[in-house]
Amino acid sequence: MSASFTEGQIRDALRSVKYPGFNRDIISFGLVRGVEVTGRDILVELALATRDPQVPDRIRADTEAALGALPGAGSVTVRIDLQKPPEAAQPGATRIAGVAHILAVASGKGGVGKSTVAANLAAALTAKGLRTGLCDCDLYGPSIALMFGTVERPLATEDNRILPIEQHGLKLMSMGFLLDDDAPAILRGPMVTRYTQQFLRQVEWGELDCLVLDLPPGTGDIQLTIVQTVALDGALIVSTPQEVALIDARKAAAMFAKVNVPVLGLVENMSYFLCPSDGRRYDIFGSGGGAREARRLGVPLLGEIPIDMATRESGDKGCPIVTAHPKSPISQAFLSIATRLADSWGLRA
Repeated sequence: MSASFTEGQIRDALRSVKYPGFNRDIISFGLVRGVEVTGRDILVELALATRDPQVPDRIRADTEAALGALPGAGSVTVRIDLQKPPEAAQPGATRIAGVAHILAVASGKGGVGKSTVAANLAAALTAKGLRTGLCDCDLYGPSIALMFGTVERPLATEDNRILPIEQHGLKLMSMGFLLDDDAPAILRGPMVTRYTQQFLRQVEWGELDCLVLDLPPGTGDIQLTIVQTVALDGALIVSTPQEVALIDARKAAAMFAKVNVPVLGLVENMSYFLCPSDGRRYDIFGSGGGAREARRLGVPLLGEIPIDMATRESGDKGCPIVTAHPKSPISQAFLSIATRLADSWGLRA
């Protein structure tokens, strides 16, 4: 290539620069606002909207490297217009006092292990030293009380604020703390909305770095109430590899897109099974589905969690595997996801 570049050649080179944490490049994200070529020297102007200080630094370095590698290139200047991102929320949705970040863990269908992912992710954030809360928003099928091994009843303050249950270093709230054993939650629309709002607004969460919301499957009343009530910082979609689960995962992602809540990534649960006797891998529900869907959605695949007996046993015994066996490969996978989320929010233990 000669020392005289066209704007098209510069933009082609910039297609190798990925946005941190995503498979898409800065061209497809529309971040390149201008390109100037003066002799051998190249000037690129970018516009970013992020709260993470590491993102512009990484993009600047990768852009300089990509353009500096062009044969005959002279100096490379990268100017970044850093803007404050808009609040990811519906009109009327507001922050929860004292809570820095709110993450929704969602799935399109039931049975994919969403609550297991939410519980262990919350435990992983706690293990990193972050002040974490976990709100079980699945009013009809609450499971967090079982997974954390407590049936303690929440207390109320004099001003009618609900005190969350504290277990394994987390603050917890669940309908499971309010119901007797085996008692069903028989609720119609208005009561569902009322309980959901109470869990979010009347619980004394205190100062938290992150509040994880374990949503029910689907895209119904509870999800709509949540996005209209609190300003979410993002959503994490849980699915299994097979297409029947991924179809519903797309619907969940589409719902968040319509209400301007960013999908931070996809977790493929029950990804595979490692036979304990010979270490052979079995792709029981197929393989590669989560990676393909993440590419289709333009979000990172944050983790592939295998089917694991210890994970199930730990949940049944009331202690998530991240807490019970922190050095296990499964726990390390959850800790890796927690690290990526915390880094994206600029949180440090």
